[in-house]
Amino acid sequence: MIKIAVIGLPQSGKSALSQALQTLADHNKFDMQFAEVHNPDELHGHAFDVVLQVVDSTRLEESLLLTPHIIDEHEKIVLVIGRYDLLLQTDHSLNIPKLEQLIGVPTCRVSVRLNYGLPNCLHILQEVASRPVSKAHPIYHLRDQGDEETYRAYVHGILTQTLTHAKDDKHQTRLERIDKVLTNPWLGFPIMMAVLYLVFWCTFTLGAYPQEWIEGGVDALGAWLSGLIDPSWWSSLLIDGVLKGIGAVLAFLPNIIILFFFISLMEDSGYMAREAFIMDTIMHRVGLHGRSFVPMLMGFGCNVPAIMAARDIQNPKDRVLTMLMVPFMSCSARLPVYMLFVDTFFERYKALVMISLYAIGICLSVLFAGIMKHTRWFKQNNGDTVNELPEFRLPKARNTAAHIWERVADYLQKICTVILWASIIIWALEYFPGQDLNDLEHSYLASIGQFVSPLMEPLGFDWKMSVCLLTGLPAKEAIVSTLAILYGGDITSAGFTPLTAFSFMLFVLLYFPCVATIATLHREAGKQWAWFTVFHSLFLAWLISFLVYQIGSLF
Repeated sequence: MIKIAVIGLPQSGKSALSQALQTLADHNKFDMQFAEVHNPDELHGHAFDVVLQVVDSTRLEESLLLTPHIIDEHEKIVLVIGRYDLLLQTDHSLNIPKLEQLIGVPTCRVSVRLNYGLPNCLHILQEVASRPVSKAHPIYHLRDQGDEETYRAYVHGILTQTLTHAKDDKHQTRLERIDKVLTNPWLGFPIMMAVLYLVFWCTFTLGAYPQEWIEGGVDALGAWLSGLIDPSWWSSLLIDGVLKGIGAVLAFLPNIIILFFFISLMEDSGYMAREAFIMDTIMHRVGLHGRSFVPMLMGFGCNVPAIMAARDIQNPKDRVLTMLMVPFMSCSARLPVYMLFVDTFFERYKALVMISLYAIGICLSVLFAGIMKHTRWFKQNNGDTVNELPEFRLPKARNTAAHIWERVADYLQKICTVILWASIIIWALEYFPGQDLNDLEHSYLASIGQFVSPLMEPLGFDWKMSVCLLTGLPAKEAIVSTLAILYGGDITSAGFTPLTAFSFMLFVLLYFPCVATIATLHREAGKQWAWFTVFHSLFLAWLISFLVYQIGSLF
């Protein structure tokens, strides 16, 4: 069996190409096994016969700069120019034979979407696996020099000789003009903030109507069940526990769909990469690469895959530090909590308040990185930059639908598992031992809340709010279901004020990430950094909420 490692830049099409080649190999009875790796370090110690480097045709120079790092770990390598159809769409052409000759590595071109070049790629892999390595080409000598700038200049020279495009391409010129505006040092950041404002405005405005329909349907179902079932402990469990808890979280599903529709558009079109480019200068000021911002952006969806995406960062110290920055990002699990309070207390400033929460998370993560870069664990120089951007492309409906469904499925799975069990447990703690939901002060839940209440009172939180935060440890969506159970769906009567609500949202933003995030950090970065995240997030959440509430109370 020929074991092949597939490696490339993030979002370069590695997964799609691996699956397509594996399917074709199985169909033709080629004894091959493809395994995706995220950085060259993973090649060390593994018995791979060949390494297939996926070179994104829209990021040629950036992709080829990875080649010497791969050769450091494995000398049998094949370059595959992926997404070649995107290159042709812009009237570019790449002289593959000359590229192969100059760089000294077997090279082919493919397009998974058009099913182009895949059989030839398999034959090249088979041939390379069976022959000895030839080290007569310049790339091997350049690698030995260990001079990054020399190799960068060499790659630039190769592309100058091999990559050509039509000079009168009006479409490309128009896209280049758009890029100059979107990545402008003065205009890029305000445009990015305007785009985010529009995304959140649409999320609230368009999502308000289906949200009201779901809430109305849940209330109607609860009223119908109340008239149908005689009052008892199990009817209270069904209506006051399960239905209210799940219904409160389910109501935000339309907002989740709308938000991730826009995120998918930004990612597939190439604008997400431009956001990383805009942040490159800021990230460099704290000693990090602009690519560290990509996992942070992914963290807006879910912290778990975002931490795993940091594997693509080559430098080990930057990789770990990026993983530690990801929990500062407001994942989709926090979104229902924000929407509940923003809808209730900030009617006129919904989008601005939402942007402020996301911006605070980003700013604190950058500040955190700047501090950590001055410690002995992460101190180092980093001169790398984002030099190349992918081409703009039209988002595909299939990719957008798949992206949305992935988030929706994850959301519904949490509702049917974590949220359901959290709702049942909260109801039980609220109902017993007095078997009366109106007698909360003598319930088990009150005892737990009053135990932690002295620590949370300086933040403006009563014991009920403290309990809600405890239920958010496994999944942040559980906070909404707990609020619905404890306050009967009306948090305006709970002693919340706009100041308390904002302080509460800040605590939710910063405190203990979900259990899955901590487990992923433990696996990817090590036990010590997982525990470090647990303690520093709790301390920072308390400190920031304390300062906001106490300073705000003075006005």
